[in-house]
Amino acid sequence: MSQGIIFNIQKYSLHDGPGIRTTVFLKGCPLSCWWCHNPESQRKKGEFIFLRKKCILCRDCERVCLKAAVKFTENGLCHDREKCILCGECFKACPSEAIEILGKKPDVDEIVKEVEKDRIFYDESGGGVTLSGGEPLMQIDFVDGILTALKERGIHTVVDTSGYTSWENFKRIQEKVDLFLYDIKHMDDEEHTKYTGISNKLILDNLKKLALNGNKIWIRVPIIPSINDDDLNIQRVCNYILSLNLRDIFILPYHNIAIDKYRRVDMEYKIPDIQEPSNKKMEEIAEKFKECGLIVKIGG
Repeated sequence: MSQGIIFNIQKYSLHDGPGIRTTVFLKGCPLSCWWCHNPESQRKKGEFIFLRKKCILCRDCERVCLKAAVKFTENGLCHDREKCILCGECFKACPSEAIEILGKKPDVDEIVKEVEKDRIFYDESGGGVTLSGGEPLMQIDFVDGILTALKERGIHTVVDTSGYTSWENFKRIQEKVDLFLYDIKHMDDEEHTKYTGISNKLILDNLKKLALNGNKIWIRVPIIPSINDDDLNIQRVCNYILSLNLRDIFILPYHNIAIDKYRRVDMEYKIPDIQEPSNKKMEEIAEKFKECGLIVKIGG
């Protein structure tokens, strides 16, 4: 039975597809978007999380660490990511819950058993299960196993994807996916590479193939002020979507509430000075998409 690595299972979600859903968040992503609101998803392996404000300086974590990866200095706790084997002994020893180990390794049966607990909500609301991340298709065997099991049980399936994976991976699962939530970050390849770390060519090519194959797709565009909210990029997004005979688009306003997450996982937040778009700005952008003939929703 295939096993994967996840960082969260979110129940009663209303923003990851139709109806009431359970969203399974898988770790690992080939993109490194500057505005990513789940930085803990980017690395495929588990994460050591330190909540400095909760630490009472008892040093129990340092005493039990098997690899001397946790030490206290004059600056407080220091964690050596190279030495750490994520055994969890520090987490167990911490009396103030200042340490978390993020990244569980369930198998397919465990995931299916957990999400089936909420089946009554799926049936009554037209909901189901969404696989998100990170980029879930980085764990294709695990994802394929979950989707197969869910379809056997008649549960609606959604895959939330950046599109950056091989076409073979999409071919393998497309008949088991009722809806793809497909991200478009930026239409300009150079800008896309600058802000996400990878080219958009494979992403756009895979989107075209999925659309031509008749898969149901909702496009999702994060609106990042000064990065992708200009009129030219919006028009290029419109033109590309329409060329594929797609109509549904969700525009997601940037927010900076994840800044503290970056500190916890020892990553740099590259756009701390960007302000969230106003409601008025989001309505203006939505209107531009509507004028192109698209069905637009803000959020979701």
